Amino acid sequence: MTSQDETRIRQITFDKQAAMIAGDAAAIVGQYAPEIVKYDLAPPLRNVAPLDAKALTNWFASFAGPVSYEIRDLEVIAGEDVAYTHSLHRLSATPVGSPAAFDLWFRVTVCLRKIDGGWRVTHEHSSTPFYMDGTFGAALDLQP
Repeated sequence: MTSQDETRIRQITFDKQAAMIAGDAAAIVGQYAPEIVKYDLAPPLRNVAPLDAKALTNWFASFAGPVSYEIRDLEVIAGEDVAYTHSLHRLSATPVGSPAAFDLWFRVTVCLRKIDGGWRVTHEHSSTPFYMDGTFGAALDLQP
């Protein structure tokens, strides 16, 4: 990996953060390779290409105002044509009709491939831990 590759991969990550805050679904989907496999927080269990920005646009519209989105503890590991990142992400927003915002930390792993000289996201996996105490409830109260 060159320092240019690492810089570009970090830029892709923070471009997603900016697009989330701006509600720019097209910019987010534009990072994905045609053969993307995405394991997201929301159903279904697996999304595969081609991903349409319309569903993400509708999701953004379900909030009263913009979302707050933070990425921290980003690690980038890259070879010549394959790379991955892992990081912690925070999403906060107020659903339309709700009196209060939610605040959620979750984990994200992103796999990238260099395609035609540029880095593209080929796999994205987001997850929230759950309590293994018999309740099996999502651990939404965790913070880094």
